Amino acid sequence: MEQTVSEIVEWLQQQVKAAGAKGLLVGVSGGIDSAVVANLIKRAFPENSLGVIMPLNSDPEGMKHAEKVIDTCGMNGLTVDLTNTHTILFSSIKEQLGDNFHEENGRLADANLRARLRMSTLYTIATNYNYLVVGTDNAAEWYTGYFTKYGDGGVDILPLVEFTKTEVREMAAYLEVPEEVIQKKPSADLWAGQTDEAEMGTSYNTIDAYLKGETIPEQDKAIIEKLHRRSEHKRNPLPHFKRKG
Repeated sequence: MEQTVSEIVEWLQQQVKAAGAKGLLVGVSGGIDSAVVANLIKRAFPENSLGVIMPLNSDPEGMKHAEKVIDTCGMNGLTVDLTNTHTILFSSIKEQLGDNFHEENGRLADANLRARLRMSTLYTIATNYNYLVVGTDNAAEWYTGYFTKYGDGGVDILPLVEFTKTEVREMAAYLEVPEEVIQKKPSADLWAGQTDEAEMGTSYNTIDAYLKGETIPEQDKAIIEKLHRRSEHKRNPLPHFKRKG
């Protein structure tokens, strides 16, 4: 694990140099993936790394975990409360749509707007400091498309995308991420009581096993493969018209 962490830290430094940037920042949610990334970027750029907490009708316990992550790894932190911004914008959109607002799509539209407001916030701050925005997606999330396009998927670099959730937990333990963060149920904090595994319909352990080529129940295999097919557009380059001749 020491070698893996060292290789990631060196890779992060190379990415910043290649981009002509000065450092790195990450949105810290209180979850394990962002906690691991926070520790990695702090190691890569001790003086030029930033953890941004962005509460948005968030679970108070999750925000306390986010603060603890920043404190324990000793990085600079910044909090931008997006609750009012989201409320005003989403309410305005609903009002303008009027009878054309589809309630059945409302929760997803709301959740995606939250993720995209956070992305916009991170890029605004990153531009101020000339930092790169670091993503937190792991291999399971990437394969299933469990991220918002142009939301938490809108980043500059992805250091964890080849690591399973199990490997991320192991890395978290090595980096001495607070135990309560390691053990908590993963959640994207998109609505009250939301958890990743309940929304996906399968567990991270099962997805990890699938990605490693192990045998899993057919029901879970079908769910994972369906999620992968449906999210293909998130991983592929944008389709563009090609001129003939």
